[in-house]
Amino acid sequence: MRITIAIAGLVMLLAGCTSDNSGTTAYLDMGPGIRPIPGSITYGGQPRTRLTKAPVGSIVPHEFRNQLGQRVEETYIIQPDRSLKLVSRRVHRGPFWDD
Repeated sequence: MRITIAIAGLVMLLAGCTSDNSGTTAYLDMGPGIRPIPGSITYGGQPRTRLTKAPVGSIVPHEFRNQLGQRVEETYIIQPDRSLKLVSRRVHRGPFWDD
């Protein structure tokens, strides 16, 4: 009887585990298919002003809150035509700022 209870408890414990990292406090988007979201520098098109003093290939970090109040960190790279290319986005899903 004790073995049955122990096995049932172990099964219930393992049933709560997932392999998709849903317990993490952030998720990361990377690659060429990232689309700007409200709050992104390039949302609605490239900014009117160009970064003329920063060298091509420079990394530009950007941090803001999304519509759900989650902290979003984005990384842009300055292209040869001085436009910004969004290369990664991390959305923190936790209830607190991760300072």
